[in-house]
Amino acid sequence: MAKKDEHARIAELRDLLTRANRAYYADADPIMSDTEFDRLLEELAGLEAKHPDLADPASPTVRVGGEPIEGFETRNHAVPMMSIDNTYNEAEVRAWVERVTKAIKSGGGGNAEADRFVCDPKVDGVAVSLRYEKGELAYALTRGDGASGDDVTHAVRTVRAIPLRLNAPKEQVPDVLEVRGELFIPLSQFARINRERAEAGEAPLMNPRNATAGTIKMLDPTVAADRKLGFVAHGRGEVDDGFAESFSQFMKQVKSMGMAVSPMATTARDADAVLAAIEQFNEDRHDLDYLTDGMVVRVNRFEQQELLGYTSKSPRWAIAYKYAAERATTVMLGVEHQVGKTGKITPRATMEPVLLAGTTVQHATLHNYGQIAQKDIRIGDTVEIEKAGEIIPYVLGVVASARSKDSTKIKPPKKCPACGGVVEIEPTEAAGNPKLETTRRCVNPECPAQVREKLVWFVGRRQMDIDGLGEKTIDLIRESDDIPLGHFSDIFRLHEHEEALRNLEGLGEKSVQQMLDGIEASKGRGMARVLAGLGIRHVGESTAKSLARVFPSVDALLEAEAWQLMPTALNSMSQAERERLTGSPDKLDDPPETGLGALTAPIVHEYLHSKAARETFDALREVGVDLSSKDYVDPAERQAIASADNSFAGRTFVMTGSLERFERNALKDVLEGLGAKVSGSVSKNTDVVVAGEKAGSKLEKAEKLGVEIWDEARLLKELPAEHRPG
Repeated sequence: MAKKDEHARIAELRDLLTRANRAYYADADPIMSDTEFDRLLEELAGLEAKHPDLADPASPTVRVGGEPIEGFETRNHAVPMMSIDNTYNEAEVRAWVERVTKAIKSGGGGNAEADRFVCDPKVDGVAVSLRYEKGELAYALTRGDGASGDDVTHAVRTVRAIPLRLNAPKEQVPDVLEVRGELFIPLSQFARINRERAEAGEAPLMNPRNATAGTIKMLDPTVAADRKLGFVAHGRGEVDDGFAESFSQFMKQVKSMGMAVSPMATTARDADAVLAAIEQFNEDRHDLDYLTDGMVVRVNRFEQQELLGYTSKSPRWAIAYKYAAERATTVMLGVEHQVGKTGKITPRATMEPVLLAGTTVQHATLHNYGQIAQKDIRIGDTVEIEKAGEIIPYVLGVVASARSKDSTKIKPPKKCPACGGVVEIEPTEAAGNPKLETTRRCVNPECPAQVREKLVWFVGRRQMDIDGLGEKTIDLIRESDDIPLGHFSDIFRLHEHEEALRNLEGLGEKSVQQMLDGIEASKGRGMARVLAGLGIRHVGESTAKSLARVFPSVDALLEAEAWQLMPTALNSMSQAERERLTGSPDKLDDPPETGLGALTAPIVHEYLHSKAARETFDALREVGVDLSSKDYVDPAERQAIASADNSFAGRTFVMTGSLERFERNALKDVLEGLGAKVSGSVSKNTDVVVAGEKAGSKLEKAEKLGVEIWDEARLLKELPAEHRPG
């Protein structure tokens, strides 16, 4: 074939295969067989290899995966990915519909329309956000903590249901379009993968959802390509104003651009119609090639969504109806007693394998020994199991009529199963009833099982985020007799054993260097990360950050009294209670939130003043770990911000449209640093709307409400000089 003809054939094949992907995933109307698709894809790959000058990042051949990436980058979501509140029965659905309808009417939203609500199948997969800029897929993020997520673009680009370039005329493509949706492994592909793994002598994947999560977190994108992930859109993030006025219109728009959306979404006028849709889908969903666990019900029109707003965690305009979990019966063969990072001992059942909600289950949690005694669960019993949220299997109870005479009672460990140390039993408030104990805990801080779990937690992404040092590597090092790894501080001395590390089977020179670089970088993470990583009871990521905003360093935290760790709780106490705790009847003025209350603060305070805590912090300080806070806000600064004589302190701002000199998240940080509150929707409580290019409905609403409107020039004028972009 002549060179000119090959160029034309490349263009022809790219167009044909792109149309085939759209026909299959977006239109559900295939135009060719899988075999024909693969044959043409192979032909295209061969031609592209001959003509590298014609490379196109949106070519269908990208779907086969590229080179492995070095590691994950975390990015902020332009619009937070919030969770949706769950509901489980008809009464709760009716109450929610009534509450929402009333709020819409009182806010001027009008009477019920035939499409007021949209009922959309809830796919049991992994949520991702796809960001398109000028029609090209820029990057894809996991949900993460809702505010930021991992960049998994390398894996997402292999998913054929996701267009790499939006299929629409250039003038119709928004500058920014974020589509949220669910990645999943189709059940047919899941069966194929496990069949191939069995033939290769490998352990089967446990369930499609966890397998999907693991797949997109693999650094090699060819794994995602081989597993043939699916995708279905279910929401929006940041998008240019005016793109769509409702959820159903948004779905129609993105579908026309080649995006896969659910064909089973339906609109509803009222609670009866919503419940009818939920009931119908429960009959239909088992015939699908992917798992579902419910139906999302949302208000359709975006202006009504903005009217309803959000709680701190969830939108008020949507709920997820969850279907009753599937159950199965099997025989319990034994119990493992697992020790966690805080010493908590958790019983886990080993059972005869049974199929439950599409996966084979052999283990299930028994929660605690109080529940075992209360339900009289025995080894050898026929038990009923269920999946919590169709993810975590647990033992629901015993089929008493099937009890064997050979069944034996489960004996809670009197000593730690890992170290043989003393076990502490924590009862519920019903004192004296041993059947209601909630926790059995090993109190030996040197317990090897605890130490191992604590180390794994400490190095994790949300804690010290040590690149190259994960669970398997920790186990490998701890199995060695030549490298000590029993304390947090030992991690920061691993460079002293570099040669021994390189001699460990499975650790090469490159991986050892990556790990040592990661350890060195982690020293500067600061107080919040350290506190979150130590596994202190009642101190998770959020509380650690709150404490780091209040105390400038670990030393300052260690000097604090117990009542100083719970200042906001003091304000709800009586004068006598405050005086008893603090020696003064006065309230604290505008106390900063620490995340700890009257019950949890004394427990944390006791740990912080223990010998073990002092030794841990001293050891970390000795190896160069930074124990100062990077989040601390000085009280005088906090007070100055609150009472600042500027155009921002105490006022609520909303941003809309494109700003030339500001990135939205960066501007939000600046405004909040000046004492402003930044909101995502315009209401009567909004003080200022900052309107950039292509500002749409938010600007119109602000004008109707008489809200003050600033353009970018006015914003720059009002900002203090040190906060203006250079």
